[in-house]
Amino acid sequence: MAVALKVPNVGESITEVEIGEWLKKNGDMVAENDPVVVIETEKATLEIPAPVSGKVTEVLKKTGEKAAVGEVIGYMESATAAMPDGKAAANAPKPTEPEKKEPPKQEPPKQEPPKQDPPQQEPPKQEPPQQEPPRQEPPSEPVTAPAASAPAAADRAERIVPMSPIRRRIAERLVEAQQNAALLTTFNDIDMSAIVALRTAHKEAFQQKHGAKLGIVSFFVKAAIAALKEIPQLNAEIRAENIVYRDYYDIGIAIGGGKGLVVPVLRNADRLGFGDMERAIADFAKRAMDNQLRVDELQGGTFTITNGGIYGSLMSTPIVNPPQSGVLGLHAITDRPVARNGQVVIRPMMYVALTYDHRIVDGREAVTFLKRVKDVIEDPGALLLL
Repeated sequence: MAVALKVPNVGESITEVEIGEWLKKNGDMVAENDPVVVIETEKATLEIPAPVSGKVTEVLKKTGEKAAVGEVIGYMESATAAMPDGKAAANAPKPTEPEKKEPPKQEPPKQEPPKQDPPQQEPPKQEPPQQEPPRQEPPSEPVTAPAASAPAAADRAERIVPMSPIRRRIAERLVEAQQNAALLTTFNDIDMSAIVALRTAHKEAFQQKHGAKLGIVSFFVKAAIAALKEIPQLNAEIRAENIVYRDYYDIGIAIGGGKGLVVPVLRNADRLGFGDMERAIADFAKRAMDNQLRVDELQGGTFTITNGGIYGSLMSTPIVNPPQSGVLGLHAITDRPVARNGQVVIRPMMYVALTYDHRIVDGREAVTFLKRVKDVIEDPGALLLL
């Protein structure tokens, strides 16, 4: 019996997908729930599992082609369809293979001992021929180096690769943010000594208890929430001619995935402990690389944090993820000389950047927000009093 492979409903407002790689081809056997084909949307890359155990019999949509939600893109044949008693074909006895007969062994031919020849006389010695004196050649013209040859065509080849739906959507949203918002960026630097010491002292116990490493992003999530409570404009959005203030904190964490930048969301982050956040962030990162994030995990978000420091970035200006009004950019931690109590000391320092929508956030609020984040990170014990 033929079983249809259909494009599932992958989220609100998504009506069309692009066919990615077919993981199984015509004639391939596949177990139920194993992935058969990859589909790409403007928000995520998903795998369609096999609805039954059986064989792929027909591929209707090739890689790169478009398909609507609910459209049939291929067919399978159930492994139990041809079995009247409903048993899987895997239980059928396997045909016996004929016994392999070994060819008769052949004895190697007997070798006779070699006959000894009478001793040979040494050939007479020949005297080396007399060499003629070298001839004097007339001076030749100077030789000029050959002109450099043109580079081979293969060295200047071009490859045209269509943009994936995710890459196109990223481009659209970045252009949308630049065109529709009044974006400004303010900077500050943070002494990370307290966080570094805290992580060093508790990293092993934390990992044993929570099954995840204690990173720095969770500290900045906590600090950002403390600042958002004081500056609610950065947790709001402009909707038509209104400003929508939110009393909840869904923090997006920007992650470089296998197909491009994605921003999964920590829902109700203000209610999460450090262990919950670190496990969630580690899970997001792993599934982002495997293109296994769900569409609903990438939707919404009231504020975003992006960490370019993991790639070595010293300073940058992040772009707001619309319709949000702010994004906090983290950067590399580097030892730098700073003045403390009239003395120059070396401290692990980080530049931080806040890009904000000036239509809803004034400069005073932006600077105050970033200063609040700085205060909490430099004195993380304050988190206990929040």
